[in-house]
Amino acid sequence: MMIELINVNVYYGIIHALKGISFHIDEGEIVTIIGANGAGKTTTLKAISGIQRIKSGSIMFNGKDISKSSATDIVGLGISHVPEGRRIFSNMTVMENLEMGAFLRKDKAEIKKDFNKVFELFPRLLERKNQLAGTLSGGEQQMLAIGRGLMSKPKLLLLDEPSMGLAPIVVKEIFEIIKDINKEGTTILLVEQNANMALQTADRAYIIRNGEIDIEGRAEDLLKDETVRKAYLGG
Repeated sequence: MMIELINVNVYYGIIHALKGISFHIDEGEIVTIIGANGAGKTTTLKAISGIQRIKSGSIMFNGKDISKSSATDIVGLGISHVPEGRRIFSNMTVMENLEMGAFLRKDKAEIKKDFNKVFELFPRLLERKNQLAGTLSGGEQQMLAIGRGLMSKPKLLLLDEPSMGLAPIVVKEIFEIIKDINKEGTTILLVEQNANMALQTADRAYIIRNGEIDIEGRAEDLLKDETVRKAYLGG
């Protein structure tokens, strides 16, 4: 088991955002969390990456409790978070954004290899490597955000709404790339509004409702499940 959340509670002031959630991800899997807006999906990712402090419970990563670790230490351990809304540095070039992803690393030769890997996955970024990130299209900015996340050499990649605001053809491309990243050996936790696409891509899924895990199962089973279809897949 690569990561396990055990009875995790998160509050925003008096709002109880995550109510004792527990789940796990095995090495090599793509796991997706789906649910309505405000269900607690983004909060779950923030709790794992150390951006949001948990009130109680524990988060175990490769056997180590990281629930009190700083966000920087968590990146150093091998967890990278690609946030909702891309959050790239728009007044820096594509190349500078990717360099920011590797800021904790000292292995210069390996960093060089990883730049090449990112450019193999995203040839368009290579064409635009000296361009200001703010001038890229939405799809290219999403590619850059994922590429920057990969530059920290993560064992676990957290993706928050990678399809948001993108044209269907670009969404398809992004999801193909997510599968490729996984095949290369990176475990992925995917939070996604596009439940259909997420379930077609993932191995397993957790459906979160009002801060609690409501349904869990193999993604292909949930795709066929009537209740899930009605509630999350538009019938």
